Amino acid sequence: MSQTQSLTAGLPRVRLAQLPTPLESAARLSAQVGGPPVWIKREDLSGLALGGNKARQLEFLMADVLAKGAQAVVTTAAVQSNFCRACAAAGAILGLHVGLLLRGTGSEEMQGNYLLDRLFGAEVRFIDTHDPYDPAVAPALEQFVADLQARNLRTQVLHLPGKTGTLGAAAMVDTGQELARQFAEQGITPQALFLAAGSGLTVAGIALAFKALGVATRVVGISVQRPAHFIAPLIVERANAAAQLLGLPVRLDASDIDIDDRHLGDGYGRASSAGLDAMRLAGHTQGIVLDPVYTGKAMAGMLAQLREGRFGSDAPVVFFHSGGAPGLFAQASQFGALA
Repeated sequence: MSQTQSLTAGLPRVRLAQLPTPLESAARLSAQVGGPPVWIKREDLSGLALGGNKARQLEFLMADVLAKGAQAVVTTAAVQSNFCRACAAAGAILGLHVGLLLRGTGSEEMQGNYLLDRLFGAEVRFIDTHDPYDPAVAPALEQFVADLQARNLRTQVLHLPGKTGTLGAAAMVDTGQELARQFAEQGITPQALFLAAGSGLTVAGIALAFKALGVATRVVGISVQRPAHFIAPLIVERANAAAQLLGLPVRLDASDIDIDDRHLGDGYGRASSAGLDAMRLAGHTQGIVLDPVYTGKAMAGMLAQLREGRFGSDAPVVFFHSGGAPGLFAQASQFGALA
């Protein structure tokens, strides 16, 4: 399949991000780690509301809800959700009312992403759970939608099950194709691409793009939320739903990706000592800001695999920096270890 023809050309899209995001050599980090050269895909520089991979997803998600005549969107995630923060900013740009159902008590400090949610004008409600799969979430979302519709706001839901997850994975096919072009431009054939796996949509989309384009780079997801046996089948399911939506002739299977769940630490949303060490290394060597929930743990996972000798030194590896800098400030109490 041609790398010049856009794999996502058939989907409506509204521009929110600064693309393409850079692919940079991380020479000083590489020297510290040893082994293969490390490159970093700077999706954290995507521009929307302090950047991150959610900006690219929202270009497709918001285009879809606008095409349906929506005046408001409702979504749900953790209090320090990067997606909610980016969604609130996108709504402000596009003139959409944004409702956020955040998993928490409402007593959380207004810091990090939660502070930005408020700054961007989102309407925030709370549900007292930390489990994204809690059965209480769906009816709470339905009530939020009903309340907005009672205010004469045509409302669409952005929630991972169903078309939201499919579109979110399809959006990251665009990222995978962008990476393939950048590999060719730089004259590199990376052995592996390492990235955080939360919902798994980014892993799904990039792995699908690589398979469709014949890119040999192995996609390695470092799970930050769920065990591999739980998240891997969801990634495959979402990738294949995206393939069907995009009319791609290939399908993903479990053998096309690696999921490493050894770096969950004390659980989702909680910093790990290895993640903090990885954040310090990235900051000291490259001046790059990672966060404790996603990219810090993902970097720790990559470093562990490189130190274990899983990859030779003859070809580079790539770290996908998915953003999340606001989450750093929400966990400032953890950072004594960075001194």
